[in-house]
Formats: sequence, C-alpha cells, structure tokens
Amino acid sequence: MTHQTYHRTATVNGRKVFYREAGDPAAQTILLLHGLPTSSQMFRELMPALADRFHLIAPDYIGFGHSDAPSREEFTYTFDNLTAHIAGLVDVLGLTSCILYMQDYGGPVGFRLFAQRPDLVKGFIIQNANAYLDGVGDAPKKVLLPLWENRNAGTEKPARDFVGIEGTKFHWLVGAKNPEAINPDNWILDQALLDRPGTQDYQVDLLENYKTNIALYPDWQAAFRKHQPKTLIIWGKHDPFFIPPGARAYLNDLPDAKLVWLDSGHFVLDENVAQVACEIKARFAPGSDAKTAVA
Repeated sequence: MTHQTYHRTATVNGRKVFYREAGDPAAQTILLLHGLPTSSQMFRELMPALADRFHLIAPDYIGFGHSDAPSREEFTYTFDNLTAHIAGLVDVLGLTSCILYMQDYGGPVGFRLFAQRPDLVKGFIIQNANAYLDGVGDAPKKVLLPLWENRNAGTEKPARDFVGIEGTKFHWLVGAKNPEAINPDNWILDQALLDRPGTQDYQVDLLENYKTNIALYPDWQAAFRKHQPKTLIIWGKHDPFFIPPGARAYLNDLPDAKLVWLDSGHFVLDENVAQVACEIKARFAPGSDAKTAVA
C-alpha cells in the first residue's frame, strides 16, 4: 500500500512554516528534524516507509526549504529562534506526544525542545546529530573555531564555502558506500535555496551561533540521564563532521539505547532507507519489544 505525503503550511509567530505530513494522526507522531544544508526533503523517502505505523511531521525551519526565509535584518537567526518556531508548530498542530528524529541541526533544535518539554518527547531517533564534544570532528572545527574566535571577512569565507555548492555536494556524498546511489537532486535543490539573496549571510549567522549548542551539551546530557527517553541511534560511521565517538558517548547517559552503525557518511537515507525504517519500527512501533543492543 502506498501512503500519501501531504505538503502543508502553518502560521507560527506570524511566519509561514512548511511541513510534510503522512500517516494516521491517531498513531504515534514522529517529528522529523532535518540538518544542514538541506530541509524536510531529506525525509521524502523515509516518510512513506513509516506511514503504515506512525504519524509523520517533517517541518522546514525558518530560512530553510519552503518555509519563510526573512532576511537577517527581519529575523534573528539563532538555534533558540529556530526551536521556538518548531515548538510553535507543535502547538498549532496540537501535538501532545512525539518521538524526535534528529539529524545534524535537528539535534540542537530537538534537544532544546526536549529540555523545555520533556513530557512531550517519548523517544529519540538520533542520526548523526551531536550532543558531546567527543563527536565533533576536525572538519567542522576548521570552519567554526576561527569564526567563533574572531568573525571577519577572512573567517567567514570557510563558512560561506561550507554552504556553497562544493560544500553542499560534499555533505551529501562524503562517506557514501556507492556515490551513484545518492540522488544529485539533493544538492541541486539545496543549493538553489542556499543561493537565494541573503541566505548565505544568515547561514553564517547560524554557524556562528552553533557555539551556543556546545555550551548546552552538559544541560542536555543531564536531561538525558534524568528522563531516559527510549533511544535509537543510527550513525553513518564515515561522517567527518560528527564522528563515531559522538555516537558511542550517548550510551554513557542512555545505557538502554540501541546503536546501529551504517556504512554511510553524514547522510544515510538515500542508501539505507529500508533498514532505517525497519530499525525504527522494531524499536518504536506498537507491540515491538526491541532488545537493547549495539549492532
């Protein structure tokens, strides 16, 4: 049976937030939170694969995908503000319970939401999203540390390259088992949106603001230990941005988590959507009793 995905918008704090929706709203909701440099389009194949068992909501953050993209003069681009609009969407849609699927930027958005509303969140699906210093690779350090220490035209250049076409293509292809399995529409679509006037300016603002996520790692880790959400970790083991020690670090605070390694990089779904869907169903679908394991 084919499950339809719908493409919708909601007004949150006066701005248009685009989201994809699939599955029965009476089922457990999975809120799918995308990473950089992409949008909810990264979940376009996963959503139909899960819609027989779950209700899926995949939003675009403000400034990403099909959501409103105000200039940096009209909107302050911080992870706090991105999260505020996702929290607002949760309220507009009347969601009272959800599992968070988090990749890359989805981590700092989702973990903020979890810290603010732990009773809302019934579980984590963590896919190459970081909450530990152990997980920060050399690749982002080279881009981010100079920007954080002294933002100027020189230190901004690597950040702008990071969201330029070569950087975007690298995000999608790095670590792939078979690059020919990765749809080139991914980076072409992403870059078309990144190349809109003013977009790279606020993307650099977000890369600078990423340091606020590092500062919150101890708070998030404390929340993990306190609330012990049911957790599935799915990790592309060849990711140069968020490296394997970051995946293993979750097990210190979430010892009942299941960790699954994939022969992939920063993005995993083009090559592994069927396996990821099976792992999610085994861990979270009603009636499942997946055992704690490290695969």
